[in-house]
Amino acid sequence: MNYRVSMNRPITTLFMLMSVDGKISPGASDNLDVDKDFPTIDGVKEGLHQYYEIEQTTDIWSFNTGRVQAKMGVNTADLPEKTPVSFVLLDNNHLTEHGVKYFCARSKELVIITQNKVHPAFSVNENNLHLIYQEKLDLSAALEILKQNYGCERLTVQSGGTLNGMFLREKLFDYIDIVVAPILIGGKSTSTLIDGDSIENEADLSRLGVLKLIECDTLEDSYIRMRYQVIR
Repeated sequence: MNYRVSMNRPITTLFMLMSVDGKISPGASDNLDVDKDFPTIDGVKEGLHQYYEIEQTTDIWSFNTGRVQAKMGVNTADLPEKTPVSFVLLDNNHLTEHGVKYFCARSKELVIITQNKVHPAFSVNENNLHLIYQEKLDLSAALEILKQNYGCERLTVQSGGTLNGMFLREKLFDYIDIVVAPILIGGKSTSTLIDGDSIENEADLSRLGVLKLIECDTLEDSYIRMRYQVIR
């Protein structure tokens, strides 16, 4: 079986923290978030530091969404110090001009992918800010631009379940790196690792992601880390 690694786009890794039942949020409300809520839960908070320590070793290009970052407060936060990480943000209407400037201050390079012709980023004049405007979202084309125009060779994806589902269906994941927290969350409407369109017939089975386990590590405090290569 041949492994899939595209030469025209960055090598991508989905890196996420999830519950044992595959949830990436404590609940369906936007007011709930693992970064805010897991540190308050006995039996979960003790080993949470391991996820953030592993996160520091991921690729120097990071893909996220404006929606997630707005939830984390970047639109009102003080401007941070510069880091060596370059960020790619998919956003149409969640980031304010201040939020864009926040990431310009934080990033080595900042690339915003948007379908919004009047996104606040168009009003920001920073040397490290780059915009990819698309009338309709085309993740494959955007990834090719990231590699060809900005030198992004490897990209860590940390987005929501719906966008993760788009990466999966378009076969844009090369590796999956998951940290599992010792908690069950449940809830039909709570976001999972992979959401989005469901498979409805046998003809669509080719769009599934088949994985080869590379490594499985038992961490402290009942946490687990699993790393896979996407082979089909």
